[in-house]
Formats: sequence, C-alpha cells, structure tokens
Amino acid sequence: PGSPYQPVVEALENHPQKKFYNVSKLGGAKYDTLPYSIRVLFESSVRNCDGFLVKETDAMNILDWKTKQNHVEVPFCPARVVLQDFTGIPAMVDFAAMREAVRNAGGDPVKVNPACPTDLTVDHSLQIDFSKCAIQNAPNPGGGDAPKPPARLSPLRAQPRKVPCRGQGGCRGGPCESGRHPAPCSAQIENTPILCPFHLQPVPEPETVLKNQEMEFGRNRERLQFFKWSSKVFKNISIIPPETGTAHQVNLEYLSKVVFEVKDLLYPDSVVGTDSHTTMVNGLGILGWGVGGIETEAVMLGMPLTLTLPEVVGCELTGTVSPFATSIDIVLSVTKHLRQAEVAGKFVEFFGSGVSQLSVADRTTIANMCPEYGAILSFFPVDNVTLKHLKHTGLDKAKLEVMEAYLKAVKLFRSDESSSREPEYSQVVQVSLSSIIPYVSGPKRSQDRVAVNNMKSDFQACLNEKCGVKGFQIAAEKQDDTVPVEYEGNEYKLSHGCVVIAAVISCTNNCNPSVMLAAGLLAKKAVEAGLVVKPYIRTSLSPGSGMVTHYLSSSGVLPYLSKLGFEVVGYGCSTCVGNTAPLPEAIRNAIKQGDIIACGVLSGTKNFEGRLCDCVRANYLASPPLVVAYAIAGTVRIDFETEPLGIGFNGKSIYLRDIWPTRKELHTVEEECVISSMFKELKEKMEKGNKRWNLLEAPESTLFPWDSKSTYIRCPSFFDKLAKEPGAPQPVENAHVLLYLGDSVTTDHISPAGSIARSSAAAKYLTSKGLTPREFNSYGARRGNDAVMTRGTFANIKLLNKFIGKPAPKTIHFPSGQTLDVFEAAELYQKEGIPVIILAGKKYGLGSSRDWAAKGPFLLGVKAVLAESFEKVHRSQLIGIGIAPLQFHPGENPSTLGLTGKEQFSILFPPELSPRMTLDVKTNTGKVFSVIALFENNMEITLYKYGGSLNFVARRFL
Repeated sequence: PGSPYQPVVEALENHPQKKFYNVSKLGGAKYDTLPYSIRVLFESSVRNCDGFLVKETDAMNILDWKTKQNHVEVPFCPARVVLQDFTGIPAMVDFAAMREAVRNAGGDPVKVNPACPTDLTVDHSLQIDFSKCAIQNAPNPGGGDAPKPPARLSPLRAQPRKVPCRGQGGCRGGPCESGRHPAPCSAQIENTPILCPFHLQPVPEPETVLKNQEMEFGRNRERLQFFKWSSKVFKNISIIPPETGTAHQVNLEYLSKVVFEVKDLLYPDSVVGTDSHTTMVNGLGILGWGVGGIETEAVMLGMPLTLTLPEVVGCELTGTVSPFATSIDIVLSVTKHLRQAEVAGKFVEFFGSGVSQLSVADRTTIANMCPEYGAILSFFPVDNVTLKHLKHTGLDKAKLEVMEAYLKAVKLFRSDESSSREPEYSQVVQVSLSSIIPYVSGPKRSQDRVAVNNMKSDFQACLNEKCGVKGFQIAAEKQDDTVPVEYEGNEYKLSHGCVVIAAVISCTNNCNPSVMLAAGLLAKKAVEAGLVVKPYIRTSLSPGSGMVTHYLSSSGVLPYLSKLGFEVVGYGCSTCVGNTAPLPEAIRNAIKQGDIIACGVLSGTKNFEGRLCDCVRANYLASPPLVVAYAIAGTVRIDFETEPLGIGFNGKSIYLRDIWPTRKELHTVEEECVISSMFKELKEKMEKGNKRWNLLEAPESTLFPWDSKSTYIRCPSFFDKLAKEPGAPQPVENAHVLLYLGDSVTTDHISPAGSIARSSAAAKYLTSKGLTPREFNSYGARRGNDAVMTRGTFANIKLLNKFIGKPAPKTIHFPSGQTLDVFEAAELYQKEGIPVIILAGKKYGLGSSRDWAAKGPFLLGVKAVLAESFEKVHRSQLIGIGIAPLQFHPGENPSTLGLTGKEQFSILFPPELSPRMTLDVKTNTGKVFSVIALFENNMEITLYKYGGSLNFVARRFL
C-alpha cells in the first residue's frame, strides 16, 4: 500500500480479482533485455518500495542493471525463509526473547511474529536400524572395506528377516515369506517408516527400532518441545516435524509456491535459507540461495537482504542430447563447463533451445551443485517443462492457469519460440548437449574415462599394453582364446572381456534417481524383446535408499530387473566395498585356467583391480542402464552401434538402440508415475503429521516458560536496553583491548564450532550444571544457549593473540595482569564496568557467514572492532548486532601508529553520524588518531543507533 509504484498495479487478464505489479510496463525496453533472475529482483524492489528500507533509486538501479552491475548495492526482500533446525534454534530463541523484552517494556508480546513467512524443517536424522540383518549387507563401518562375510552367507540372498510383512492388507503381490524376497537392510532413507521394498507397505517395526527412535526423541526432547511451542504461538511460521523428511529436494519442492498469492496479490516466489542446498529451487524457476543466520533472521524480521548487483552469466544450452547420455552425464558435463567459466560470486541463468530437454530433476541437480562451481545461484526460468512437473505434483488446474497467466504478463515465462527475445547477459557460456557422450571408467582406476563408443577398441588396447595402470599384456596370439565351461547343464564360452559381475548400485545416484529408473525401463524392454542374462553372471541390485526404491516400485520395473537377475540384495554398501559373492567354482576355474581377463561392471564409485573378486582383473564403473546392457551382452568387447546385444524372440538381432529408453519415455514415466505418487504420499504425511510429534506436550503460553536448569535453551540478553526511541550513539570511554589480532582472522576463529574442549570455559559452565564430558554435545547442538555460545567465542585453539605470542584462546586482563580464557577476561571487564574493543589487521571476518561470529563478541561486551579492513558480510553483521566497525586510514595500522594494545582507548561518536565519517580516537597515553566509521548508508546508521537490527524491529512492537 505504501509503494510509490501503486499505479502499476493491474488486474490479471481473465482473472479480474487477481492483482499484480505490472513491472514490464514500468521498465519498458530496458526490462525486456534484463536476465529473468534480475527481473525477479526488480519486481521485489518495486513491490516493497517504502522510501526507507527500499528506495525508488534502488528499483531504478536494478532496472539499469546493464551499467550498474558490480557497482551498486541493492536490497532484496525474499518471499519466504527456509531454516533447518540447527540454524532455526537461535533464530526462534531470539523471537521468544523479543516477546519477553516487549512485554517488559510495556508492549504487546502477541504482536511479535516473523514478518516474512518462514518454514523450519526439523530434519535431524532418527537412526533406523534393522535387527538381524545379513552381515554382508551392513553399511561399511567407515574407513575402508567392510569385513568380508563368512563363506556360507551369500550376499545375493540375504537372510530372511524375523519380521516379514506377512501379507498385510493392501500389500500387493502376496506375503514376503522367508526366502521369497531378499531382506531389506539397515540404511533405509532417513525418517521414513521401514518399508517392504517390493510392496512399498510399512513393515511392523521391531522393538529395537522403536527404542532407537524413542532414545533419539528423548535426547532432543527439549529442542523439540521448544519448536512445538513456537509452532503453536507464532504466526507466519510453519514447523515441519521430524520423520516427515523424504529427500531435502522434495521438502523444498513441497514448500515451493513458484508464484505467491497473498490477499489476491500475485508475486514471484523467492527464498533465502540457511542451507547450501537452498539453490535447488532455482530449478523450478524460484530465485533462492543460502545465507548466514543473522541475514536470515533480519529477513524474518522484515528487513531486506543487501547484495551487490551481480553479474549474470548466461549458460546457453544448444544441440540435442545423445540418446545414450544419462541425466548424470549431463549434470556433470554442465557443472564442469561452469567451473571452467569462473562464475564464482555471480548469478548463472540458463537459456537456449537445449533447456527444454532437461527435466526438473536435472535442473534441480545442476542448481544444487552451485557450491561446486561457486555461483550464488543457477536459475532456470519457468517454462512448459516446469508447468508439466507442477501438474504432476498435484497442483490444481485453476492455480496453474493463474500462475502461467501471471508469469507471462510480467515476462517471467521462458518460451522456445524463435520470436521470443533472449535477455542480455554479462557473459555467455555455451554448452553443446550434442557433445555430451556417455563414458565408463576403468579398467583399473576410476579416473581413466573411456567413451562408450570407444570401449571395444580401448579394451583391445588394454590387452596389448604392458602391465600397468591400464594394460594387461596379453600375447597377440592369445587375445582371441576362449575357454569352454559347463554351468547349470549348459555350455558357455569365456573369453577376454567377458562380464562375470554386474552390479547396479545407487550410492552415487541418489541425487537423481532417474538413472536407476532408466536401468529399470531398459530391463523391461529387454525382457519384452526376449533378451536374457547368462546365469553365471553375478547380478545384483542395491537401491541405496527408500527414495530409489520408490522410483523403481511405483514405475513397475522391479519385476523386469528381477527377471534379468537384478534382485534387491539390500540397502548397504555391498559390491563397491568388495562384498561380492564368490563366483561359481566352474567359472573361477575356467578364468584361471585360460588366464582370462574377466570383467566386472558396476554403477558404484570404486573399481580397483581385484577389488570385486581376485580373479576379476578388469572393472568398469558405468551408469546403471549401461550395467544392465553389458550384462545382457555378456562382454565389454562390443560396439553397441554395429553389434547386437543378443538374439531376441523369433531369432531377431536386438541392438542397444532398440531397448534404450528415450529421454521422453523416461521423463513421462518419472513425472506421471513416480513424481505424482511421491508427492501424494508426502502431502498425506504433511497433513497427518507425526505420531510422536503430535503427542509431544509443549506449553501454549504467549511467553516461553524458560527453564533455569536448561543447558540447551536460554533467554539471551540482546534486548536488555530495548527503547522506543534511540538515544545518541554512546561514546566508548577508556576501553581496554580484549584481543590484539593479525590479518585474516576468520569467522571460524571467532565463532564457536565443533566439539566442546574439556578445558574450555564452556566445559566449566556445563560441568557446573552437573553434566559430564560425555553429555557436553557440540556447540552446534547448544546454539540456543547464549551462555555456552558466548564462552565458545574466540575459544579456537588456533587463535593468535599478539598479547600471548602463540596460538591459544587466551588473553591478558590488564587491570590484574592475569592471563585468562577470553571469556573469563571479558567477564571480569564487564563486572568492573570497563568496555572492550578489538584491534585487528586486514580482512577481519573472512570466511563463511556465521551469526555467532557477531553475536558472541557483542555478548562479551565488545563495543567496536578497529581493523585495517573487513570482510564485507561480516562488517554488516557487526552493525546488525550493534558493534561499530572502524577502519584505520590506508597505510595506517596499530604498529605504524605506535600502539601496543595495552593502552586504554576512548572513541567519541557525534550526535549525528554520516556514512564513512571520520572519528577521533584518544588513548590514555595522550596519542590521538582518526579512523573511518564503516557505515555505508543511513539505514546502517539507524540500525547501529538502535543497537542492531533485533532491537530496531523490536521497538516497533512498543
């Protein structure tokens, strides 16, 4: 309502009750050349323009992106926030503390709620453990190969479980009686009920599993009760309870709106989250990326996020994908191109005729890999592929129509039509999809890649080469030798390159289960064509997670994989770690007798020589569908283009191209069978809730009843000086230096992280509360307790304080001359009423954004940091908590100014501050010098005057 751009609000065509800001009219020809991601930033600035937090000049700067990129800072108000529980705890504790402070100052605490819609996923993993599972299918204990199973246990036939599904009602296909199916194993996808993987029906949980889950719930009860209270009393926040979580991707997609609608006003969905995987939603046409805790909290409070207007790299996808290239081939190839293009710190946006060939799963996987190539985000504008996907997720037709009409009206819909004009980009990276061809890796090392179309000739070269990283040195006259062998009453011939192990494993394919689905569809077509796998080949299928089982079950391909011998052997690490059943004795003898170079083909991660079996010397890593193809062919010495895989019904030669599923077939099955059933199940889970969560008791009071005995959750003191109007900035008088630091002090040096050292100040505090070292847990788990976090600030053993002269989390308390823990010294200064400051060198606050790197020093009583330079994000976080970032003039530092750090410092702030103004600093030794106050704009000065963003927002409720 307060926006000066109110005149551009229009009704949507054919939907007169729906309103939107028609930013395309406002921007004219300039708008039409903007990248789609920048158009989203522009719409947000227009809609949120209030003349204070977001100004008209900000909107115009974004519109002038072409000339202003990299030169101006712009505000961004995301539509929503996503938190996970570790980062969510301190944020929600701050909101609870704000309610307390507002009540104490005479305001109404009920009004204190997040201003921005927030979803908090409580996604700690409940450990699920199948009892009495066959030993060979147990997950790798870590650090190398799992123990070899006793010879009498065959990994291909896991022992039957004591608790079969007993043909429950609705469990199709009859009961899972002993021996009928192999047993599932321990590494079930986190937080899902135990499923019979063949019928996708819950299996009664063994007592041990229930005990494990109860223990986990007990351990986290305090945190969970606090979250439950938060979900009851705060508006604008939804808590997704534990055990809901299927994949992180689905959680994000369940929360994603693509287009928001609030009181009939439409606007694009956008999100910031405290998780590096937040970028996944870029694959759905939603602008979003991961940020730190303080920025996220500021957005929750209704403050904009500030970012430098970024460069946008256009990634043009051209050509047609090779029919044999899988999703993973495409994702890895695009990622490699972007890494080489140096896109760090920039937006990436995809365009070109090839974009429509990528499914939403491909897009979200590419976007999820942003940290791999350093981009802030990787944006895929909404197009027909996106709409089709959303339809299969269960979005109703009317909403889809409104969404499409709106996105087209504001020109945020990407079209393949030649008439549509492509945006202008800072630079363009071209990726030809036609150049992406499938590879396998081997025969001895995973880094030796071989194009599938060169496989036959490459294997021939390996036979010729000297023994080494690739060669086997087989004499030319012996290269075509064959050894006859009888197996199960039939005679077969083994030759160099024969496949004897074929394992479809999905440990590396969980991020994109469609490649497992491709293997299933290929198996289906192979069986229908009359192809078989020779019985002596050790075939196996290990889905890796319940998500992959869902793909295979809901698409109906499991029976076909089984018919070819690929039966589920379990969910743990098996073939990769060498847990393969011994080959039949006749086959082993034949291989040794003829000195045959036999092959294993698997879709795992490790293929060292002899790893799978001592008589299998050549091992190739391949995609799941290629594993099935090589198993059918029975050899790696095959040219798929010119040679058939085998003979099918009616004596017909069947080639790989005849049974390879097309990308269109794959996408259709994925979207229509898998995605729709997956989302239906997830929605049912979300609506039904979680039994333990539903039964969990939590208070319903407006204010949280803090427990003084709690060591996990405590009311922090950020609001002790909450006032309706700010006073003038207070001078810092006779401050001592708490720490005198050098260059490149990172947020890791400052912020509490990792385990709690037994000799630390935090350990002393927890011990005083009656805890033993075993119960300390980590700083991460105790982020809701400011007493622990403050004691863990500057507790890093690698902290180099010039007062101490060696790395140690210590400092000198100058009035007494004692060497103490940093917290103990700060506590003494606070008791004596003496303020403290920090002296530092260049690049103070480097590293990833950590909220406690600012909150911790604030609670230690630090009033200002005097440094030669600051990392940009950390500088704004210091202001956001109420600490002044002061910079020495160029060429000056404590040494050139003749400072020892043992002096007392007084800093005078004038009543009216202005951006980057010069302030005088006096010492008790009579020295006077000046520093630059690093406030970049009036907004930052206002926040500082109020004592940071938390207090600035809290006073609105007074």
